[in-house]
Amino acid sequence: MSETVGRRAWLVWGIAIAAYFLAVFNRSSLAVAGLVAADRFGISAAQLATFTTLQLIVYAAMQVPVGILVDRFGPRTVMLTGTLVMAVAQSGFAFAESYSLALVARIGVGIGDSMIFICLLRIIAAWFPLRRIPLMTTLCGTVGQLGAIVAAIPMTWALSNLGWTKAYVGASLAGPVVALVGLFLLHDAPGRPNVRGVSQTLGEILRGLGESWRHPGTRLGFWIHFATPFSANALGLLWGLPFFVRGEGRTDHEAGLLLTLMTLTVMFVGPLLGWAIGREPWHRSTLSLWVIGGEVVVWTAVLLWPGDAPLGLIALLVIVVGTGGPASMIGFDVARTVNPGHRLASASGIVNQGGFIATLLLVLAIGWVLDWRTPGSGSAYTPDAFGWAMSLQYLLWAVGLAQIVRYRRRTRAVISRSSLVTTARTPEA
Repeated sequence: MSETVGRRAWLVWGIAIAAYFLAVFNRSSLAVAGLVAADRFGISAAQLATFTTLQLIVYAAMQVPVGILVDRFGPRTVMLTGTLVMAVAQSGFAFAESYSLALVARIGVGIGDSMIFICLLRIIAAWFPLRRIPLMTTLCGTVGQLGAIVAAIPMTWALSNLGWTKAYVGASLAGPVVALVGLFLLHDAPGRPNVRGVSQTLGEILRGLGESWRHPGTRLGFWIHFATPFSANALGLLWGLPFFVRGEGRTDHEAGLLLTLMTLTVMFVGPLLGWAIGREPWHRSTLSLWVIGGEVVVWTAVLLWPGDAPLGLIALLVIVVGTGGPASMIGFDVARTVNPGHRLASASGIVNQGGFIATLLLVLAIGWVLDWRTPGSGSAYTPDAFGWAMSLQYLLWAVGLAQIVRYRRRTRAVISRSSLVTTARTPEA
């Protein structure tokens, strides 16, 4: 593919990234509605947290099936379908009067959300030159963070001024608009509106997944995605504000600024990492190891600090762990360069499960440890309890680091024996 990127490629990317922006907006739209949702459905804090947990579980569980669908029917069809599914689910959430119906609606949001990002990766791979792909992929993370930020502002206003139903109906209306534009302008590849894979039996599908998983490069991508983002995800999704306030003695305002700093870090670091990966594709896994090492060092400094850590050190913490989100994109780039095009989406789905599995394990385990160390105290968690809980990260890092080192060694061995992989595909080393 030529290194020149035409206007058509940027148009297609713009439509696909709009769908991803909308997916993150829908995913994050409940973050500012927690108290309203608790009052509307008459639910406890644990039941409220179930919305987020269940949505993450659905997202992770759908990654491989969605990858199979993309390889078979093409990213355009799956992406537009996912956009419409999210719109319908958000409408259902708007009119839900019971907790059970609201849960079903959020499951629908999770299903639609899960159908977007893998399609976006496939479209980027088809429309952009090889050296541009890492940068374009990491830029997606930046746009995703914008979606989360934007969700907070209009949804807060809408909930206060329009009420629950009108706010969520309004949020659902963007889906059909993006889908309609995509129907006419979004193409799977240059000159090809729809790229279809061959029809496969269940046995053939399972064999293809097995081939992807058996390749050490796919596993390397999975473990990079497993080990890099879970710390930032756990802070951003649930435990950041409680840790900063209860564990480190910060005010609510300071905690909010720290979380905002982490988001800004993700937005700023993403393009830089993408540029670095494009220039030095043979050192991608090494870069991920440096990121993980930085997270380990700064968390150790915070947890071992006598008393409350200085604000500057905590700010450094959120900056360092904030790089983990963009660094997780390295996993997708590794999988892209070691898998054939006809199963690229399936391999990306396998990789995408890594970070979500690690995040779910950590978020749930932190809650269990906090309850264990502060029994019967409600949410009045102590710094000691947070010290125990946050130390669980070392177990996940240990597993992730061991597997990254293991599978990058195997990936190098496979590539060194293969005469079919050209340097243009920039395999991992």
